[in-house]
Amino acid sequence: MRQAVEYPQNFANLRIIMRKVTLYRYQLPIQTSVVLRKQKLTEREGLLVCLQENERIGWGEIAPLPTFSQETLEQTESQTKTWLKAWQSRETNALDALFPSVAFGLSCALAEFNNTLGEQGSYQSAVLCYGDVAKFQPTVTLGKLKIGIEPEKEGELADLLLSTNPNLQLRLDANRQWSLEQAVKFAEKIASANKARIQFIEEPCQTPELSRQFAKQTGIAIAWDETVREPDFVVKKEPNLTAIIIKPTLIGSLEKCVKLIEQAHSQGLTAVISSSLESSLGLTQLARIAHQYTPNSVPGLDTLNLMQHQLLREWQGSELPLIGVESEFVTEVVL
Repeated sequence: MRQAVEYPQNFANLRIIMRKVTLYRYQLPIQTSVVLRKQKLTEREGLLVCLQENERIGWGEIAPLPTFSQETLEQTESQTKTWLKAWQSRETNALDALFPSVAFGLSCALAEFNNTLGEQGSYQSAVLCYGDVAKFQPTVTLGKLKIGIEPEKEGELADLLLSTNPNLQLRLDANRQWSLEQAVKFAEKIASANKARIQFIEEPCQTPELSRQFAKQTGIAIAWDETVREPDFVVKKEPNLTAIIIKPTLIGSLEKCVKLIEQAHSQGLTAVISSSLESSLGLTQLARIAHQYTPNSVPGLDTLNLMQHQLLREWQGSELPLIGVESEFVTEVVL
């Protein structure tokens, strides 16, 4: 006679905990063609990852930036697939060895999944100008200008903006495009009274040492951007250095970014969270990171206006149409 099997009294309350992973690829058209290091960008491509376990869910965006990221989208897709399969099987999932864009996107998904990323965001960004100076209305108090092409002409423009908008402060980004001589020519066009309202110029010269010389010679503060991403970078207070720019997509995991923020604050430097042309999903997560870890610093996230759509998450105050994973611009990737 077969013996009856006895089950625990609370067997009905037991649930099998299953992990589910989904990977999507998106291609979003850009409103106005953007030039990145002399390469025109007509669309923004990236990956979306979704981690699920019962009611727990976490989203992340992986979007290497052309001409800036070392990894390609194809390389990130392959690496992401491997990681997702391991996570689903509950294997060890170190992020340190992954490409920066992969490490950051997955770390955001994990932070949402583990409920360690705050919900509030810093949505008041520095107003970014790609040539349309009309954006700098009298109500704008903090703006950002991309420079690095024509030093004297750009110097005249920056000085004009500061002179006609007495409440305006500027952040400038030259992306290491100038020689010391060119950078000094730019500074010569800035009235002495206006220089103090330039919060900083990100990497004005082709090398950090030349940028240091520029700052010493002109009295205009500088910030490290590309330098932060060099392998031997150490956060260190220096004369005329006021900030480090943290672009997580180009740096790596959220944990790595937080360490840089903490080191900057310990040195008396400002840490500025900045975008790498992510979709609204990535931008809203950057806004939440900025609010949680750099609450006293205005982030540089004013890039959504370059897009034609919002993706998955709404940016506060944006009127762009919101699309989801069922959109024609998004396709599911087979793992």
